[in-house]
Amino acid sequence: MQDAIVGRGARVTRFGFGGAPIGNLFSAVSDEQAVEAVGAAWAAGVRLFDTAPHYGLGLSERRLGAALRHRPREQYTLSTKVGRLLVPSSSGGRDDQGFDVPADRHRVWDFSRDGVRRSIEESLVRLGHDSVDMVLIHDPDDHWEQAVGEAYPALAELRDQGVVKAIGVGMNQWRMLAAFVQATDVDAVLLAGRYTLLDRSGAAQLLPLCLDRGVAVLAAGVFNSGLLATHDAAGTYDYGPAPRPAVELARRYAAICERYGVTLPQAALHFPLRHPAVTSVLVGARSAEEVRRNAALAAAPVPVELWEALDAEAPVA
Repeated sequence: MQDAIVGRGARVTRFGFGGAPIGNLFSAVSDEQAVEAVGAAWAAGVRLFDTAPHYGLGLSERRLGAALRHRPREQYTLSTKVGRLLVPSSSGGRDDQGFDVPADRHRVWDFSRDGVRRSIEESLVRLGHDSVDMVLIHDPDDHWEQAVGEAYPALAELRDQGVVKAIGVGMNQWRMLAAFVQATDVDAVLLAGRYTLLDRSGAAQLLPLCLDRGVAVLAAGVFNSGLLATHDAAGTYDYGPAPRPAVELARRYAAICERYGVTLPQAALHFPLRHPAVTSVLVGARSAEEVRRNAALAAAPVPVELWEALDAEAPVA
C-alpha cells in the first residue's frame, strides 16, 4: 500500500479508516465490533485513522483511541477535527444528528482560538492519547470568518510548534474548501461525497487547485453514504433517501461494471484515486467484515476501459 507524507511528517496510507460508523452512525455497534473493525483495518495495512468529536458525541474517538492504544504510536497517523465542542446536557433522549447514542451532551459550534485548543485537549482525553497527528476544521459552512480568522491561525501555530504534523479542513462541499486552499497554507482537505462516481463536482476547480498548491486531498464518502456500497445500488444518498436520478445513474453504472467483471462498490472505491490530487481514500466501516470486504475491493484491479465507459455515461457537470 503506497504511503504519502502530508504536512510536516504525517504519513498516510492510500486507504484510511473513517471513524463515523464506530460512533454508531445510523445504528449501534458494540465496543467489541468497533475494536475488531479497527483491528481488521490494521491487518489490511491501513495506518491512517480519522475521527471527530461529532461522531457519536465522542464515542468514535473513545473507541478508536482504545482500539489503537496498544499499537506502536509511530506507525500510524491519527486525525481528528475541531469546530464542535461537546457540552453536557440533561435533555435526555437520543442524539438527533444521525448517531444512535444517548443525548447526554450537545454540540456547540466554536471555531475560536480557545475553542480549537479546548477541543483538541478534550479529544486527547477521549482518545487516551497524548498527541494527534492531523487536525481538520470540521464543517465550517456557516462560520467562514471565524474559521479562517481564528481556527486556522490557531492550528497553524500548533503546527509551527510541532504539536501537530498536518492541518486542514473537512467538508461536504468543495467551494469553501477551495477558498481555504487559496487563502491559507493548509496541508490537506477532506472532501466528502463530492468526488465520487455519482458526484464529481469537486473535480473542475478544487482538485486542480489542490494539485497546484501541493495540498493533499483525502477523499471520503466515496459510497455517497450507502448508494454505491452494494452492487444493486440501494441505500441512502448523502445521509438521506436516495433521489431517483441518483439511483438510476448508479444502476446504469452497475450494468456497465458487470460487462468488465467489476462490482459497483469496487469501482466507487477506486474512482477517486484516478486523480493525482487525491492522496488517500477514507472509508468508514462498522465491522471487521466490512473492512475485509473493502480491502479486497481495494486490492482488485479495475481495467482502464471501464473508466472510459463510465465517463461516457456520466452527466455533464
